[in-house]
Amino acid sequence: MGVSVSVVAIDAGNSKTDVALIGEDGTVLATARGGGFQPPVIGVEAAVDVLAGVLERAVAELPAPPVLSGHVSACLANADLPVEEAELAAALESRGWGSSVEVRNDTFAILRAGVDEPRGVAVVCGAGINCVGMTPDGRTARFPAIGRISGDWGGGSGLADEALWFAARAEDGRGEASELARALPRHFGLDSMYGLIEALHRGVVPSARRHELTPVLFATAEAGDPVAAALVKRQAHEVVAMAAVALDRLGLLEEEVPVLLGGSVLAARHPQLNDRIAALLAARAPKAEVRVVSEPPVLGAALLGLDRTGAGPEVHRRLRARYA
Repeated sequence: MGVSVSVVAIDAGNSKTDVALIGEDGTVLATARGGGFQPPVIGVEAAVDVLAGVLERAVAELPAPPVLSGHVSACLANADLPVEEAELAAALESRGWGSSVEVRNDTFAILRAGVDEPRGVAVVCGAGINCVGMTPDGRTARFPAIGRISGDWGGGSGLADEALWFAARAEDGRGEASELARALPRHFGLDSMYGLIEALHRGVVPSARRHELTPVLFATAEAGDPVAAALVKRQAHEVVAMAAVALDRLGLLEEEVPVLLGGSVLAARHPQLNDRIAALLAARAPKAEVRVVSEPPVLGAALLGLDRTGAGPEVHRRLRARYA
């Protein structure tokens, strides 16, 4: 007799994928982790193959072959638009991993992981920035979140680029003086912004390492540099703008509601950023409860799956207890 799997939960980011197989009673039957999900880079089918490999490793942990007739709840990076969610859902449906499939942007997993019911708003500030909101009746609020063309500003990569821009101008005299002009090159063992610009341009310092400059920016802001501090303040305003708009769209601006902060930049709990976010949001949504999400996103994907299957509160509690 096969193992009955009620929910196949998938949380797939750019750098890693987590899969959890959930039983009807909320028990976690098996888990596995694998590589990132990057359909814009390798194509949809190849990206889904990555998910398939992780799922196979989870299935291999089961004591007997699984009965994959349940629901597939997949929260995926790069599913930024509804049309992309639909395309990815069709690709997953073709694999036959369950009788139904729902694909959401991976920010929804972070939101659902941090709330006891599907109600609230989450802002994620990692490499990029995104925000989603949801209510129990199925309404959602979201943004395209695909970069500057969709009005986005900030995130870890964006902050690093802004820091480089201001530091370059500080060194050559086009802009305001800033300690960033010394702190950024010093991080790579260089003595000038000119040296860092050359190293980045010629690949001596790989472009992929730019993200390392975001913590340097925050350290420089905390040391009192006004240029760095202004960038951190702007990031706080951007986070609050997204959260407030999402709350307003859902009619939650004046209600007691969780606003969750996730992603590497916000999870670092930089006081100049997170404290300012809390203060600014208190002025826009005075009843909102702001906190950093500590629960793993795959829990959110699994809970969204249980929401879809109509599982009872005890099933939800058992699942959440597994990840406590």
